[in-house]
Amino acid sequence: MLFKILSKDGFRSLVEIILQSNEIIAPKKIGTKADGDPIHQFLPVTSFEEMDLDYRTTEYSAKTYFLPYRENLCTFDFEADDWEQKIAYRMQPRAIIGLRAFDINALTKLDKVFSKGRFPSPYYISRRKNTFIVGIDREPLEDEFCQSIGADIVTHGFDLFMTDLGDRYFVAVDSDRGFNLLNRVDVREVTDEDTQAYKEVRKRIQNGFKTKINLSNLPNLLDLEFTSEVWKKWGDKCLSCGSCAMVCPTCYCYGVSEEVSMDFKEGARVKQLYSCNLLDFARVAGGHNFRPDQETRLKYRYYHQHRGFLEDYDEPKCVGCNRCGRVCLAGISPAAVIRDLYEENV
Repeated sequence: MLFKILSKDGFRSLVEIILQSNEIIAPKKIGTKADGDPIHQFLPVTSFEEMDLDYRTTEYSAKTYFLPYRENLCTFDFEADDWEQKIAYRMQPRAIIGLRAFDINALTKLDKVFSKGRFPSPYYISRRKNTFIVGIDREPLEDEFCQSIGADIVTHGFDLFMTDLGDRYFVAVDSDRGFNLLNRVDVREVTDEDTQAYKEVRKRIQNGFKTKINLSNLPNLLDLEFTSEVWKKWGDKCLSCGSCAMVCPTCYCYGVSEEVSMDFKEGARVKQLYSCNLLDFARVAGGHNFRPDQETRLKYRYYHQHRGFLEDYDEPKCVGCNRCGRVCLAGISPAAVIRDLYEENV
């Protein structure tokens, strides 16, 4: 890994250079909650001032810019007895600035599925390869448990990753294009003083995690507790709304449908993100539902995150951001469910 020191003015120049020829997506404040906390989302910006890199979290992750909630895989034009199919997945280069470590780690997990998996997705690959990623460190929220799951630091999957040292940024460089862009602004080599300041900031961030959970034997524990009453306890609370999957940075289940216009002149094959918590997720032809109750659907969501994905890709799918816990209207949080499983086992 290559490290550089970037001045605050140099960072502003870097953003302005990107804006000259590319779209930039960054955290923007869009409102205020009833308790006074700001609401941020990743949205396109047209100036440096629109970005708010001091944000604490975003309601939705940046996943929506790689796996849109709804997209056309292809379109059809019908004429007489003939038809023509059109497929388009090319996109213009862009940059996403301000991603936290767990959100970048989430993208590397999606990479394993959609870029390096058995059936690579050209739609995802096009978006991923044409997106310049700039991450930035920050102190955690009280309910985040990404440290417990090993997603609080990031070593790859980005172009630049910055740590704020007060009057300058300590920048990790992970790509040629990141290195080339840095050379166009005011940067310098890292000194011993910079290294010490970086270590102190990282130590403060590490000590800031309040929520910690034990995941050491969770895959085996899930198999042992397959019929546990814990699933009924939390399943009875679940509203089967699917909100958890929509805000999750790694959930990628989807459905595909075909739509035809009323005049039969055009159609489209549409992909739409879905959730394993929804009532009809496991319903098949003939009407049989393999997961008819809430507790079973909730259980299999946890199994995919902490058992199935780990078996396929050697790491859990969850990154510990707890967006799902915050958005859940029933108050279901991963940390609470996992703690209950361990306590019942004891």
